[in-house]
Amino acid sequence: MYSLLSGLSVIEASSFVASPTAGLYCAQFGAEVIRVDQIGGGPDFRRWPVTAENNSLYWENLNRAKKSVALDLSRPEGRELLKELVRATGQFITNFPVDGFLSHEKLAEGRPDLITVRVMGWADGSPALDYTVNNSVGYPMLTGAGPEPVNHVLPAWDLLTGAYAAFALLAAIQRRGVSGEGGEVRIPLSDVAIGTVANLGGIAEVLYSGENRPRLGNAVYGLFGRDFVTRDGERTMIVVVTPRQWANLIAALNLGDAIAAIESERSVSFAKDDGLRFAHRDALYPLFEQAIAARNHADLAAAFDAGGIVHSAYRTMADAVQDPALVANNPIFGSAANPSGFAYPAAGAFSTIPQAEREPPRPAPLNGQHSEEILAACLSLSSGEIARLIDAGIVGTANTGDPK
Repeated sequence: MYSLLSGLSVIEASSFVASPTAGLYCAQFGAEVIRVDQIGGGPDFRRWPVTAENNSLYWENLNRAKKSVALDLSRPEGRELLKELVRATGQFITNFPVDGFLSHEKLAEGRPDLITVRVMGWADGSPALDYTVNNSVGYPMLTGAGPEPVNHVLPAWDLLTGAYAAFALLAAIQRRGVSGEGGEVRIPLSDVAIGTVANLGGIAEVLYSGENRPRLGNAVYGLFGRDFVTRDGERTMIVVVTPRQWANLIAALNLGDAIAAIESERSVSFAKDDGLRFAHRDALYPLFEQAIAARNHADLAAAFDAGGIVHSAYRTMADAVQDPALVANNPIFGSAANPSGFAYPAAGAFSTIPQAEREPPRPAPLNGQHSEEILAACLSLSSGEIARLIDAGIVGTANTGDPK
């Protein structure tokens, strides 16, 4: 946690990954992010993984450092309260539909300088998920050895969209500070996905070549990079990106003469051209497979580390959690009083600011935990009016009750 966005309040009405991620990143940098949900929790409130008590560890971590207001959004009075909160703060992150009761045009009637950042599926408003968008842009047909498509387990487009949404919010705030102008920024998952394909040269590549890139399994396209198995059965990934790394890799494996013979035979030099190393992988891979299979992993890892060679053994996530460099000794992690009651390392801001003191990560809120505080502070409602709304079931609190 850092306080770079201290003084900024944002209303978030969202679910699942992309939109909550945008709010999370803002909260980790000190913004007051107020998540508004249906009383009892929104559609992602019990999303797996869950504890034995059915508390979502997913929800608990995507909503750290936020405040929670619970409203009955099926009733007009609950919806009106949400609209008033949006107008009161002036910043809104959502993945609600474009034309619903939270349309930017309706909200801006009471706040012309309102900034709305809206995460969408497709640009026309039709729904999409990370996994369907990923299929649409072709990556599953590039992943794995084939011929079957391989879905990536990481929701990459959700996470990129969430980060882009947080960036877009701050960009729009910057513009408003100069011009006084508000507005809506729409960020479809599909556009983030296909735009990223374009930024990485993918569109140009297929139009230039007239064909799809071949399936490479665990090999890295355009570089010398692949998984190899050591003598003691450890599968490790090795990637070379600089001439120094290439030279040190050859020296560590004592392959200088064998590599020189291939260069002479094919009239090429691999010393400074990673594309040539990739193009001639049919000759190079067998040499490296044999050399690596003759060495134990610990021995190779020490030699690679000394030479600045990028490598990593394949591990399970359970293995990664036990790595002190990644978790126990990593300053981004700390402890927090989690609503689930389960204690584990909690992530704070991913970045490090050497000139600022890092605050510990904060817990996610209970559903409705801050309803009374926010309605009083943002809307100036009296305690009597808030009590009436609670009694009427329009406003929920952490004590409202949350059936499992």
